Amino acid sequence: MSEVIAIINQKGGVGKSTTAINLAASLGDLGKRVLVVDFDPQGNATSGFGVDKDELEHDVYDSLTNDMPLSQIVVESPVPNVYVAPATIQLAGAEIELVSVMARESVLRYVLEDVRDDYDYIFVDCPPSLGLLTVNSLVAADSLLIPIQCEFYALEGLTKLLESMRMVKGRLNPKLDIFGVVMTMFDARTTLSRQVVDEVREYFGQKVFNTIIPRNIKLGEAPSHGLPINLYDPRSKGAIAYAELAKEVAAHG
Repeated sequence: MSEVIAIINQKGGVGKSTTAINLAASLGDLGKRVLVVDFDPQGNATSGFGVDKDELEHDVYDSLTNDMPLSQIVVESPVPNVYVAPATIQLAGAEIELVSVMARESVLRYVLEDVRDDYDYIFVDCPPSLGLLTVNSLVAADSLLIPIQCEFYALEGLTKLLESMRMVKGRLNPKLDIFGVVMTMFDARTTLSRQVVDEVREYFGQKVFNTIIPRNIKLGEAPSHGLPINLYDPRSKGAIAYAELAKEVAAHG
């Protein structure tokens, strides 16, 4: 049965979708079967894998609200072994529609039961908020992967996320834990980046991965080409970093 990992941070622009896309692609290179569930109405993970949202007949919204099996909406990515459950702006409506549904916090957990035996890892790319979609991700996940950018106020707001995690763990998902913390957008030229890494390591201890994702132009360019970094520029610093992170994740178990 696959490990379900929610990639989460309620702050926007910290590298959630970048990590979902490129970590999945790098694990695919290692021979792992990976599903990326795009759970953000912006659909960045979907377009980052080159999936044309305008041509989709169905997306995650249909699985959440119309009982469509997730296996029927999953599409192939450009990377062998990696698949995508795509999202479009329709998903924004699900947050409202789920309010009146029985056990509304657990809908994604039930949806994922359809595919849990088919993959080694299922990554849920969460929206930058702590709304009902994110709560569904917390309930469905075995663990959380938290990207934190190496910038001022990096830890700001994480207290609320960790409170939400503890609440869900106590009431709805006792097994929920932190899989790991990954530092993103690291700029070796600045003292600030190094200070933030030290601060996060002091806060989270051994949960912080050794691999640090650098600020890298190629990582920013790749989504506009609909390709993960290992296909867009496999020799770039970003590609090398995500390959190293994938090895750490695979060794994690």
